[in-house]
This record gives sequence, structure tokens and C-alpha cells, in this order.
Amino acid sequence: MSSLEATYQEDAGIQKKRWLILIVLNLFTFMSTLDGSIVNIALPVLVKELALPVAQVEWVTTGYLMAICSVILFFGKLGDIAGKIRMFKLGMVVFTIGSLLCGLSHTLPLLIASRVVQAVGASMTMANSQGIVTDIFPSTERGKALGLIGTFVSLGSIAGPSLGGIIVSSMGWEYIFWVNVPIGILAIALGWKVLPKDLVRVKSGIDVPGSLLFAVFIVSLFAGLLLGQQLGYGDTRIIAALSAAVITFIVFLIVEQRSAQPLLQLTLFRNPLFSLSIFCAFLVFVSNFCFNIIAPFYAQNMLNMSPFDAGFLLMLYPICMVIVAPLSGALSDKIGSELLTFAGLIVMVVAQFGLARLHEGSPVMLVGVWIAMLGIGSGMFGSPNNSLIMSTVPRTQLGSAGSVNSLVRNVGMVVGITLATSILFNVMSSKAGYRVTGLVEGRPELFLSGMHAVFLTSSGICLLSALLTGWRLFSSRRAKSLSA
Repeated sequence: MSSLEATYQEDAGIQKKRWLILIVLNLFTFMSTLDGSIVNIALPVLVKELALPVAQVEWVTTGYLMAICSVILFFGKLGDIAGKIRMFKLGMVVFTIGSLLCGLSHTLPLLIASRVVQAVGASMTMANSQGIVTDIFPSTERGKALGLIGTFVSLGSIAGPSLGGIIVSSMGWEYIFWVNVPIGILAIALGWKVLPKDLVRVKSGIDVPGSLLFAVFIVSLFAGLLLGQQLGYGDTRIIAALSAAVITFIVFLIVEQRSAQPLLQLTLFRNPLFSLSIFCAFLVFVSNFCFNIIAPFYAQNMLNMSPFDAGFLLMLYPICMVIVAPLSGALSDKIGSELLTFAGLIVMVVAQFGLARLHEGSPVMLVGVWIAMLGIGSGMFGSPNNSLIMSTVPRTQLGSAGSVNSLVRNVGMVVGITLATSILFNVMSSKAGYRVTGLVEGRPELFLSGMHAVFLTSSGICLLSALLTGWRLFSSRRAKSLSA
């Protein structure tokens, strides 16, 4: 690593602008994570306008997340080599161009290709934002700044359906992408003005074999999972894709262990607290995205709500979360993170179980209560868990930890979507007596049966995370009592 006498903390001009810099970082953090879920509310509209089954239109969402997962570790490493701020700036431009192209794409292949462009830009910003914060903010404020980024990540991840519903019903589906363009241009102009030049770069090579192997692993895994819904998991092509994913991942781990400059720092996972916190975060994002993919269809097709009204109903989730998350983060500084993460997960278990009991005639007020509880539980869990993840890592590996955290989050989103739709279509097919890959006109009971199975599963996932967190809490308190 090159060493320079000057640091960002010693530069008075940069320190005066540090909170403005955080606004730029959070703006793109919010937009890039928002675009992982904002399309969900537009899926029913895209199904009608493009005359395609749900299983195909789903690729508009999953293609974006898959592309991010494939390259995010690469751009994290490239940011250390070429400069994190330079990479973030380039990512802002690519993301904004991708957003413009998405709104101009009126065929599925073009829309998916544009989403990939958007995803490349998003991954550049996601991979480097936490590292920039770590460089610029003094240690006394670093936790607060990282916590705010974590709040915007979580908020962007789950605000999509609600904001998307309002935009789709008011202006059309194209504007869920075009709304990024003026905001992106403003953020780019502000970023070019306030973001400083990179001071420190790592003299390192790019792990090309690791990068390629990881991209092949992600693409083959999720292509196999998603196409399996349409072709059946017994299809030889699907089996081949999933087998390739397993083999590629094993080879990737072997290569990374032997590499002098690995793409992924496997030593991070030797820390049990880091590994457990990361795994719990993964489970929560899987569970949340089961909700995100199913709830818009329930609100619009079962409760017969317009996208606008459905958006307002689903807005309860991010509203409750954005209120609770900062309070939970501040409280965790006083009482610790373990108890709050456990309590948040218990609230989420109850909310998911409540969602599993909804039906075609459920009162909107009751639906709103369960959605609000899910937002409260997520807010209680998110900030303290992010603090646990980053506080267990040495400062020299904060960039790698942030990149892994972003990767796990996005993988959780894709797994959540895949799991939810796989369960939904399998249950619907079983009830109907034939293969189903979309909503069946005049048969609401088919969708409701599948939805109940999805929410019971996501409730079980939250319960597993709660049990693991409870074990961590018990172990931590026992260790303290023994040392006292």
C-alpha cells in the first residue's frame, strides 16, 4: 500500500464537507438498492403490457441482482487498486445511463440488457461506498456514518414496491427507471464537486481467475434456480447448470486459498461473530424478499387494489423501518446489539406468520398491521446487526467486509425471489393438477395456497435466524458472567 503523509482526516476542507459527501454516497446507495426491488410492483403491469408469463418477467428483477452479485467483489478489489472514489464516480455515470436505457426498452431482452448495464454501475458504487466512509470519517464518527449507510441500504431494499406502486400508477412503468436520471445527474454534479481525489491505492494485481470463477458460479447457480421454475428441476439442462455452480464454487474456494492476492478474504469467516451476523443478515434478506415479490400480487390481484393504493399500503414497511432503525442503532450503543437483533427477529416471525393467515377478504387494516410489524422488526434488527458485522472486523479489512456484506445482501434478495416463486408455483401447480407459472384467472384460491406456503416458509427462516441470534446472546452473556 502506498503511504502518503496527508490523510482525509487531516484535510480541513474535506472534513468540512464530510457530511455532504455522505449524502452523495447515501443517495446512490439508496437508488442502487431501491432498483433491486422497485420493479416488483410493476411486474403485474409488465406481464400485461409485454404479454409474458410471470416466470419470464421476473428476470427483469433477478437479472439486475444476478449481475450485481457476479461483479461486486471484482469492483471492490478494483476500487482498492484504481481508487475507490474514482470507481464510485464511474459507477454513478454508468448507473444513470442504464436507468435511461431501461425506460426506453420495450422488449424483454432489451430491458434485461439495460438492467445489466444499470447493475454494473450499481455494483461499482455499492462495493466502494463503505470503504470511502472508512477513509474519510474519523474513528469517532465512523460507526455513525456506516450505520447511516446501512439504514439507507435497508430502506432502499424494501421501499421499492411502495414507491414503485405510486410511480407506476401515476406516470407509467418507464418512470420507475427514468426517475433515477435527474436525481443521478444531480448526484453526479454534486459528487464531482465534493468527492476528493483518491489518496491511497493498493499495489496489487487483479485476481482474474477468482473473478471469472465467481461470476460463472453466480450466473450458473441463479440461472439454474430460476429456469428450473419454467423447465422443471428434473430437466438435464437445469441439473447441469446447478452441478456447474457447485463445482465452480469449490474450485473458486481452492483458488482463493492459494492466491496471494485473493478476490475474497476467506480469513474474514474465521471470526464466528462476523460469520453468524452475516448469515443472519442473509436469512433476513431472503425472508424480506419473499414478502417483496408476493405482497404486490396479493394487494393488486386478491384485494383488487390499484398499483397506487397498493403502493401506499406497502409504504407502511419502509415508513416504520426508517423510524425504528435509527432509534435501534442509537439504543444498541447503550445496551449492545445482540438483544435488539433478537427482539427484531421475534417481531418479524410474528408478522410473517400473520401474513400467512391472510385471505381474499382480509381487512386492509389487518394487512397494514402485519406489514407495519414487519417494518418495525426489520428496523430493530438491521442497524444493530450491521454494527456487529463491521465492529468484528479489523480496520485493514473493512473494505472487504463491506463488499462481502453487499454481496450477501444481494444474494439474499435473489434467493428470496427464487424461493418465493418456486414455492408459489409448485403449490399452485399441485392444487391445480397441472404446471402453473403465473396467476390463474378465476382461481384465487390457487394463489392464496401458494402465498400461505411462502409466508410460512419465510416465518421459519426468520425463526431460524432468531434461534441463532438467541444462542449468540446467551453465549455472550454467559461468557461475561463467567469472566466477571
